[in-house]
Amino acid sequence: MSLAWRALRALRLRLLGPAKELVGTDQFGNKYYRVPKHETRAGQIIPERRFVEAVNREAYQYQMGDFPTEWEAWIRRKRKDPPTIEEILRNENYREEMKQKIKDVSEKDKLLQAKEYKEGLVAEPGHTQVKGHASAPYYGKKEPSEDPTSTANTFQPGAWMPPDSGSSQNK
Repeated sequence: MSLAWRALRALRLRLLGPAKELVGTDQFGNKYYRVPKHETRAGQIIPERRFVEAVNREAYQYQMGDFPTEWEAWIRRKRKDPPTIEEILRNENYREEMKQKIKDVSEKDKLLQAKEYKEGLVAEPGHTQVKGHASAPYYGKKEPSEDPTSTANTFQPGAWMPPDSGSSQNK
């Protein structure tokens, strides 16, 4: 490398900082970069930065699953080295196998439960009907009741009786 080229590179590094380095690409086409640790003109040390340039996406349009978990772990510094495509594909195959195994076990369990219900070995779960939430002001009632009204001047302890309570006291 020529002396002039090294001088220009050193000047650019001092003024603008180091250039971003392409670290890898995932199966979706997202590109992952890093900017190495460097020192600014003022002597401030800037730590390494890691980031992704998503394919045709705005920052507010990210959704779960847009980036492989292995790359996300690298960006969040949970792992030191970037993942390889082989590792990502191997882990994806493993996750798919686990989903299928879970589905198979769940279906077997449902069949076993149905058999046990049919043979009377296990009682079927009771089905409750929810009419409303218990914190609702008129839970289980068709209409709200009249709330007692009183002022401090006319209050008599024990004088208020709930509506329709007269018939229950006569019994």
